[in-house]
Amino acid sequence: MTPTVGFDLDMTLIDSRPGIKATYQAFSAQVGVPIDADLAVSRLGPPLEHELANWFPAVEIAERVVQYRALYPTYAIEPSLALPGARDAIQAVREAGGRAIVVTAKNEPHAKLHLSHLGIDPDAVIGGLWAEGKAEALREYGAGVYVGDHTGDVRGAATAGALSVAVATGPCDENELRGAGADVVLADLTEFRAWWEAYRG
Repeated sequence: MTPTVGFDLDMTLIDSRPGIKATYQAFSAQVGVPIDADLAVSRLGPPLEHELANWFPAVEIAERVVQYRALYPTYAIEPSLALPGARDAIQAVREAGGRAIVVTAKNEPHAKLHLSHLGIDPDAVIGGLWAEGKAEALREYGAGVYVGDHTGDVRGAATAGALSVAVATGPCDENELRGAGADVVLADLTEFRAWWEAYRG
């Protein structure tokens, strides 16, 4: 059976904070509403709608999402970088004859833009899924492992019956990730290959 490993995107495979910060700054200037871009990027993970709810009334969220996303390719892609070990983690799964998929709350076209720009080529990219909702894609692709940086990713893995591997590269520290039920906690993806090879036996 081909092993399938799912990976989150933001703050797991890529450091999108510089790009998202630039997008929020441009968006704030365009719509004339002050947004603390540093605060916004300190809590990446949940869907865009969750963050925008901190700055806009509920009735405006759908419109604001469209406006923000229109700016995203211009401001967010170029400054965002692959996190250490990201490419090697994907390669380690492939070397074991496995498939690597990306399951993210980010909208799918933008997730694909990031990955293409950085030369990261997973077997599938599924966007628009958050926390327990990620189980939908993890089950569909038969993922036995899900790697993420947020307690929501831990919940998604558990809901799918997958092993939760957490990396402490995002807004949640090691204690939070363990407290949420992560099966494995790594400092970052540079530790993934050694863990994966031991796990695979």
